[in-house]
Amino acid sequence: MMKALFRVTAWTLAIALVVLPVATVLNGWIGGERWPMRHLRVSGEFNLVSDQQVRETVLPNVNNGYFAVNLEQVRQNIAALPWVKQVDVRKRWPDRLEVTVSEYKPLARWGEKKLLAENGEIFAIPKNAKLKLPLFVGPDANTSDMMSFYSYAKPLFLGMGLQVQSIQMSARGSWSLTLSDGLEIEVGRGEPQQRLARFARLMPQIKNDELQRQLVRADLRYTNGFALSWKQAAAGESEVENNLQQGNT
Repeated sequence: MMKALFRVTAWTLAIALVVLPVATVLNGWIGGERWPMRHLRVSGEFNLVSDQQVRETVLPNVNNGYFAVNLEQVRQNIAALPWVKQVDVRKRWPDRLEVTVSEYKPLARWGEKKLLAENGEIFAIPKNAKLKLPLFVGPDANTSDMMSFYSYAKPLFLGMGLQVQSIQMSARGSWSLTLSDGLEIEVGRGEPQQRLARFARLMPQIKNDELQRQLVRADLRYTNGFALSWKQAAAGESEVENNLQQGNT
């Protein structure tokens, strides 16, 4: 019994003699900042997130040296910055931290409080964001449809110096859009791209024929024509609506 107790005590002392110096060394390395982080490398394609923002966010997390850096905490802090989509953080021995940042690339405003990224993701508008973007209004499940329709519609009017300012898709799938000159276009549901293309093709002719009036609304939901609303150039005059038959043009 005494021999067994002696052996246990001897092993305990032996382990203590090994562990305590190691713990002391490690404590000196970590707590004493014996291995400081000296280099930070920030990479990735980003324009709305600044390199300085990332560095200022990282700095408080690396003051206690290489071994004390909490990579997950660093990642979370950077991910909380406006416009940041994804973050990857790695340590490289002996004194370097590598951060890779990817940011959202906004394509349009999604309603009043969100943005739509080029990859189809919807995210909250960052505070103090000031971007001139088209407005999309539609069901969240139809982001890809709206992006596709916008990509189709945008070049149709560029030759006339006009931009697509907003696109709306109803719950029933009916399309409408507004151009940068204020023209509202009601496209409808059936074959919306073909309807819009026909109208865009005739639009220069329509405007040239009506030089004294402003075209304010076009309803394309007709089989063989458009319903057009005009506004007289003189202030205060009312809108006038007529139909333009296009036949098989």
